[in-house]
Amino acid sequence: MIDLPLLLAFIAAASLLTVTPGVDTAIVLRTATLEGRRQAVLAGAGICLGCLAWGVAVSLGLGALLQASELAYTVVKFAGAAYLIWLGSRLLFRPRASFDTGTGMSGGHGQAFWRGLLTNLLNPKIGVFYVTFLPQFVPLGADVAGYSFFLACLHVLLTLAWFAVLIAATIPLGKLLRRPALTRALDRVTGGVLVAFGVRLATSSAP
Repeated sequence: MIDLPLLLAFIAAASLLTVTPGVDTAIVLRTATLEGRRQAVLAGAGICLGCLAWGVAVSLGLGALLQASELAYTVVKFAGAAYLIWLGSRLLFRPRASFDTGTGMSGGHGQAFWRGLLTNLLNPKIGVFYVTFLPQFVPLGADVAGYSFFLACLHVLLTLAWFAVLIAATIPLGKLLRRPALTRALDRVTGGVLVAFGVRLATSSAP
């Protein structure tokens, strides 16, 4: 059962939320600029798989557990915050002199994928967001768990489309932004963003 006006409302709201700058956007932009298209695609795939995993978790009721259990939420929250602060600190204090030096957030051996995946898996706000946001767009009479997962899949598709736009827009600037001074600056800016989001996550309270 699909309520078309409700579905269109969800697509509009989810699209707006998708393009709002955040950790995911920062990671994909930096990866595309300094590490190339392939690594950016891997980072985006990891992020989207993390969203999909949270969609499955919400369908199974784990998102509701995070919302109801302060302990469970706190454990995941601090794990995610620690990961973001660690990732950001490496970029802030050990920025790369060039895009291929192998320090900082290097993308070899699938690291870009795991970076994106862990960033989302360790963020309980995504699970809480799904469990509070998705049900608002479930039509009357529909299976809440199944339809919520369908909406989560739609959100993932929108996210993939947005990442494709970001990657396409940043690749032409790659040569310019790979200059040593700009590489270090971009590393530090991205690191600052990640640390800021990590601190924000650590000091936030459960919705």
